[in-house]
Amino acid sequence: MMRAVDLFAGAGGFTSGAKAAGIDVVFAANHWMDAVEAHERAHPDVEHDCQDLRQFDWSTLPDFEVLLASPECKGHTKAKGKERKHHDASRATSWAVIDCAETCRPPLVVVENVPEFLDWELFPSWADAMRRLGYTLSPHIFDSADVGVPQNRVRMFLIGSLDGEVEIEAPHVEHVSVRSVLDLDNVGGPVYTERRAANTISRHEAGRRNVGDIFLAPFYGAGSGKTGRSIDRPCGTLTTKARWSLHNGDSMRMLTTEETLAIGGFPASYLDGLDNWTKANTMIGNAVTPAMGEHVCSNLPEVR
Repeated sequence: MMRAVDLFAGAGGFTSGAKAAGIDVVFAANHWMDAVEAHERAHPDVEHDCQDLRQFDWSTLPDFEVLLASPECKGHTKAKGKERKHHDASRATSWAVIDCAETCRPPLVVVENVPEFLDWELFPSWADAMRRLGYTLSPHIFDSADVGVPQNRVRMFLIGSLDGEVEIEAPHVEHVSVRSVLDLDNVGGPVYTERRAANTISRHEAGRRNVGDIFLAPFYGAGSGKTGRSIDRPCGTLTTKARWSLHNGDSMRMLTTEETLAIGGFPASYLDGLDNWTKANTMIGNAVTPAMGEHVCSNLPEVR
């Protein structure tokens, strides 16, 4: 059985997927203690650490063959078509992958991030460093909806191998509608109150015109806010802030933690012990969907 280390592990979506694929995850680390504790509750057999991974002593890691890493993505996500250079500190986490690879030389490295990672101004230098360490890099872009998760979540999986190119076929599972995981009996509160912002009311009315009485709309941002989003499709991408609201007739509410977990592809009990809606949204919004993690890890070449 191959062994893996999961860096920037968050609450453990990549770990869950790797385990489902038959990989033994032996170590996981993150800088946020709440996420480390959630990961440890879900995966008590894994060794954990909480610290800034840009300062980690990689020589202390247990033996492993697969490096899984999800460095911060917010600095790579583009705002108005431009790189968000004020997030240079978060983008610097990507260099921890280089440091770990240089010290440990695992046969396989899998980096998960937004597709814009490949457009990063310093990506050519980052990729050159990996190639100088002997890795062949193979980028893949997949949507979690294509593995049956009720969420359109497009992410890049960059596979580095010491043994040549690795090609993974894109999944093509039938999409699952978000309707299947929503509690439609919980309608929430009235839309038309003095406290509702004009933008919220505008999104509600646009959704009713374009979709019907029941739909999703972003609580902030554009996109489906101008049209509404049918619940007979997968949900739009979850983010670290509670983004999606359910509109039902003249009522609306934000998604519950249970619904958000299901949209992220996690079991309802996954965050048991975390009684904080805001933190739960942050963790799930950051997470690799376990089914996508399983798809990628199941198709990695076996190494010894």
